Amino acid sequence: MTLATGAARADNENCRKSREFLLGTPGDLSLTPQAYNDLFKICLATAAMPNVKDAYILRDGGIAVIPKQDSVSATAATLAQFCDAYPRGVLRFITRKEQPSMRSVTDVARMSSTSSTPCKKIKGVL
Repeated sequence: MTLATGAARADNENCRKSREFLLGTPGDLSLTPQAYNDLFKICLATAAMPNVKDAYILRDGGIAVIPKQDSVSATAATLAQFCDAYPRGVLRFITRKEQPSMRSVTDVARMSSTSSTPCKKIKGVL
């Protein structure tokens, strides 16, 4: 599966590809082009986190990740690290069940993060 292979690189290819897809899609973007460029930086930093195999930018402004370990404790640690760094961000984990249906970066970028709890709610930020 090409989607989940390889370690996070300095230029994280899937962060770049998801940003390029979103900025190249005419019409219904949820955010401004500058917001997607800002999310690119967050995506790169997220991809470098210890339990993140790969990271992507989502159309609605969330960041999606494929975790290296899918345990409750590893997921909680990754979420805590992300929310400490980005208290207004949204992190969406791509489950093992979902991975087979994610055949390309564009499939991931189209995903929604609405089912994920935003960091501001987790951290109590108003």
